Amino acid sequence: MKKREIILASSSPRRKELLKELIKNFKVFPVDIPERVKKGESAARYAKRLAVEKAEEAKGHLGGGALVIGADTVVAIGKKILGKPIDKNDARRMLKLLSGKTHTVTTAFCILDAGSAEKIVRSVKTKVDFRRLKKGEIEDYIKTDEPFDKAGAYAAQGGGSRFIKKIEGSYTNVVGLPVEELKEALKAFGLNEIRQERQVNINR
Repeated sequence: MKKREIILASSSPRRKELLKELIKNFKVFPVDIPERVKKGESAARYAKRLAVEKAEEAKGHLGGGALVIGADTVVAIGKKILGKPIDKNDARRMLKLLSGKTHTVTTAFCILDAGSAEKIVRSVKTKVDFRRLKKGEIEDYIKTDEPFDKAGAYAAQGGGSRFIKKIEGSYTNVVGLPVEELKEALKAFGLNEIRQERQVNINR
């Protein structure tokens, strides 16, 4: 079977590392789209919409024949969706909101065939329990600048890992890409380059 060109429509180094666990050769094509929640939009619908928009935006700049992967990760506590903090006060607000509570991380991905426009869109949810955070811990973490490009203002694979008591579900989903679910979806496109055995290299 002919090899397919794979395009990751993301600038996230975390998604790049996770995709490497499945596919040896792919290209990265960062895209920039507005990330605004529509009125009444659930976390899953929001994440799916952005994943599709990212894949379609990349497709518009590419030739036919490639498989384009778009993804988006959303943190929600109850019905309140937390995106990436816009400043220190926003990061502080988010971390205080998550402190001592359980929240949900939803990552959606879209695999889009740039030639046929056929696509598969999936979302995966993971529950994350945070321990109660001290004010000093929050302030010290904000000083690292790690929260500012992360949904919910923390990185599960980075310094934010020390805030987590328990994860129920896919760990890679929290990092930014549900690897097992993505693998099955890629197989549906007849991809024959998927690594069958993998080890997650993201530090927990």
